[in-house]
Amino acid sequence: MTRIINSTLTRFSLWSAALLTLACSGCYGLGGNNISLGFLEYPIPVSPYYQFLQEQKFHNKERYDRVPILGPTTSGGPPVALDPPSDDEVMVALEEARPVQGGIPLIWEKQRNDVRIIKEKIADYVDPPRFYPLIGPAQLHHAHYKCTIYFDERTTVGYPVPHTLHDREAIECVYIDHNHFHMVGDVDPYTTPNL
Repeated sequence: MTRIINSTLTRFSLWSAALLTLACSGCYGLGGNNISLGFLEYPIPVSPYYQFLQEQKFHNKERYDRVPILGPTTSGGPPVALDPPSDDEVMVALEEARPVQGGIPLIWEKQRNDVRIIKEKIADYVDPPRFYPLIGPAQLHHAHYKCTIYFDERTTVGYPVPHTLHDREAIECVYIDHNHFHMVGDVDPYTTPNL
């Protein structure tokens, strides 16, 4: 009987010491102002794939998904769009049309090499003035570009029969729109009449 009591007492003291060690370590989040590590106090791993998707989404929103509002057009001729799409913007559009990312190493991989980009403006026109909510009277300036991309595409297949497909004359054509607003009329906010 004493052996059972000693065994139970030993187990209880060992479990108490283990819990006390976890609670006082500072890494577990059980006491005070510790930072919570997630559901049930365990860290939740996030796949690098989802992190990359969120970073790409922010990159595109920050650079390409916003429509700028510029000052009024100058007199003396039609306004001309001066900003062709950047190479980064063309490559983002190419990745959406013909993705390279997402292969499985040593099983199936795709590479794009020797990229050449030709940009052509196919349309440049300005809509008549109208009232846009949250902007006011403005004109929408459209600039449409045709971007032809020439590249070498290499696809490596490692299973079941290892082989490489090499397309030396791959061509892809993407269309990119650069739209922006031009203010119309009096743009000084202090002299704008109350509506």
